[in-house]
Amino acid sequence: MTDTNRQQVLDVARRALHTEMEALGDLEQRLDDSFVEAVDAILAGQGKTIVTGMGKSGLVGRKIAATLASTGTPSFFLHPGEAFHGDLGMISKEDVVLALSFSGETDEILKIVPFIHTNGNKLISMTGNSESTLAKNSDIHLDVAVREEACILHLAPTTSTTAQMAMGDALAVALMKLRGFTSIDFARLHPGGSLGRRLLMTVGNVMHKENLPVVSPDCPATEMIHTISKGGLGLIVVCDGDRIVGIVTDGDIRRAMEHRQAEFFGIRAADIATRNPKTIRPEEKLIEAEKKMTQNKITSLLVTDEAEHLVGVIQIYDIKL
Repeated sequence: MTDTNRQQVLDVARRALHTEMEALGDLEQRLDDSFVEAVDAILAGQGKTIVTGMGKSGLVGRKIAATLASTGTPSFFLHPGEAFHGDLGMISKEDVVLALSFSGETDEILKIVPFIHTNGNKLISMTGNSESTLAKNSDIHLDVAVREEACILHLAPTTSTTAQMAMGDALAVALMKLRGFTSIDFARLHPGGSLGRRLLMTVGNVMHKENLPVVSPDCPATEMIHTISKGGLGLIVVCDGDRIVGIVTDGDIRRAMEHRQAEFFGIRAADIATRNPKTIRPEEKLIEAEKKMTQNKITSLLVTDEAEHLVGVIQIYDIKL
């Protein structure tokens, strides 16, 4: 690619991003009581929030439904074409319907509007035209109009779908706030993910507790090397009886070998141990262990009981499996 072409590519990309960024700024300024009414309607609904849309709006609708469902608002996507051929039975009288159509004139959407009304469902529309048929036949209308598409032909849905996506996200996070949806709630709905694991599981669930590499303060260098190699944790814990004195890492040993050389084999564990090592309780969540390691720029924590006795070791690798 020539330098000229490279610059053209970057210019077009920056223009697209700028166009969409401006549209989101406009969207922010236009938010009004209609948005509040939409949130209130979904929050008050006794059923699910059913999202529907065709084409690109349908793809955005699928994402909105998934986001709502994963953040505490029961929701699913209903294809309007399938709905008109029998799937309307999936809509119960307690449901709220969120219909996406940027033009507000999508035939497949308009065909199911009469059923939504006769079924007694609250209809929220999201369009770029407040004078459209869909907007005028909705209980609540969310305006996602944009000045222009980011597409160089101003034809392909780009800025408009970004506006729809952002409005859907705004609905989801507003509902999360009003529901008091917490990180623990999120983890319950994502138990198979990494975040769910860190939020739900405790340090005691994953810590190393068998054959811990413990040595006395007087442990000589040769024994420290043997113990740290055998332990497989990259550290040894220095204890005076039940009292934790400190820890020695493989890095500590290497540095001692480099800087003390001739006297290295005469040192004891207490001579190079890091005093007052960071600890954590076994009942703490993995997310708290991760935060403590990140804040202190370390990769291991000693796990202690209420009496400050060693019961285990947890490492960052145990959390990020």
